[in-house]
Amino acid sequence: MIDWEANVAWLALIGASIGTYLCRAVGVMMAGRLNPESEIFRWLSAVTYAMVASLSVRLVILPVGPLATVPWWVRVGVCLLSVAVMMSRPQRRLVPALLTGTLLMMTYGFMA
Repeated sequence: MIDWEANVAWLALIGASIGTYLCRAVGVMMAGRLNPESEIFRWLSAVTYAMVASLSVRLVILPVGPLATVPWWVRVGVCLLSVAVMMSRPQRRLVPALLTGTLLMMTYGFMA
């Protein structure tokens, strides 16, 4: 007897792989012809940064799950301290800022 569920799962995996690698191949072929300084790429970059910023603010202001149990002043304080760390060093600023926020939130979690 044929196991249709397994066959469908394999077909879905193969289809997803073909779709992924086809898109990547088209991207590689077009990469040399695109101007990353064009207006469309600048717009896409602005939209991407806006989405990341809005989702980050939403996590701080209206969190869900375990983060919702942390008081708002702790969340805002950790964000402000992380931004201060990021602004204090012009070079190599992202990793120390992320590490600061992560360690402060973990410390709060262990102490609460």
